Amino acid sequence: MRALTVEPGKANSISLDTVAEPAAAPDVLAVRALALGICGTDRDIIAGDYGWAPQGKQRLVLGHESLGVVERTPKESGFAAGDHVVGIVRRPDPVPCPACASGEWDMCRNGRYTERGIKEIDGYGAERYTLKPGFAVRVDKALGLLGVLLEPASVVAKAWDHVNRIGRRSRAWAPRTALITGAGPVGLLAALMAKQQGLEVHVFDRATAGPKPELTRQLGGTYHVGDFGGLRPDIVIECTGVGQVVLDAVKAAAIGGIVCLAGISSGGHNFDLDIAAMNKQLVLENGLVFGSVNANRAHYEAAAQALAKADKDWLARLISRRVPLDRWREAFEIHPDDIKVVIDFTA
Repeated sequence: MRALTVEPGKANSISLDTVAEPAAAPDVLAVRALALGICGTDRDIIAGDYGWAPQGKQRLVLGHESLGVVERTPKESGFAAGDHVVGIVRRPDPVPCPACASGEWDMCRNGRYTERGIKEIDGYGAERYTLKPGFAVRVDKALGLLGVLLEPASVVAKAWDHVNRIGRRSRAWAPRTALITGAGPVGLLAALMAKQQGLEVHVFDRATAGPKPELTRQLGGTYHVGDFGGLRPDIVIECTGVGQVVLDAVKAAAIGGIVCLAGISSGGHNFDLDIAAMNKQLVLENGLVFGSVNANRAHYEAAAQALAKADKDWLARLISRRVPLDRWREAFEIHPDDIKVVIDFTA
């Protein structure tokens, strides 16, 4: 069978290779790939800046944003042939730490977790793969290939879960406005979940044309370019990782506001930051800033519910291009109006 593989640490080593079929086992789901989402982490791995091959191997099967169809199941697995499933990315560490032991491997404390397609486990960029039932999440078949959005949606679902849990520190917590910085797939999915919670939604991005402003308006949100328009949001989900945007978002948050940092900075940029002034604002206004990454099973399931409720036509517009596996190189090209690019294994 064919698979996209890469040699971690070696730039531009990606290739479409013939690899062995996944080993059959009585306790796993046999899955045929339908789609694979492409994200910045994949590009970092291809650039040689990130990623780890499985122990004893030189190459890693790439891909962590999966969608597949079950072809064979173990008895009493809870799944059936024909189910659409997404594979969870992270696996708990072998110790396990207290977080992993409780099923919160997204909060791993010792860093010994593994991740499919990223860290020490082959990913989902192959025509067929296996999944343990405990790391497979059923997706509404009515979504079709849109189910590939589940993994990025799970990251957002975790962010919202933690925002809402933190917000309950105050019995008077009643947020009205949410600001999402960045209108990529994660940002727009964050805006979708904000709208599903009944919040007034604002999205900030640098794009002045293309699909992002219209997608925001179709959600009933307000799109901002240049600045936040004097907004004092109760909640900020920061998805750009751009230092100046992070700083501006923290400054803009309302009294008692919560800022979730969900974007990863590239580094290498210097800007003035008055730590004392920021400390004063956060303390006197009961502000809170926290980081969030990855997701556990509960977040995948919450994300699946959010996607099932969403307008399918709107979700479809998040996928800018569907590229057949034979033309896989095109999936890693960057086009100006791209939001989410998907490799379509059915084409």
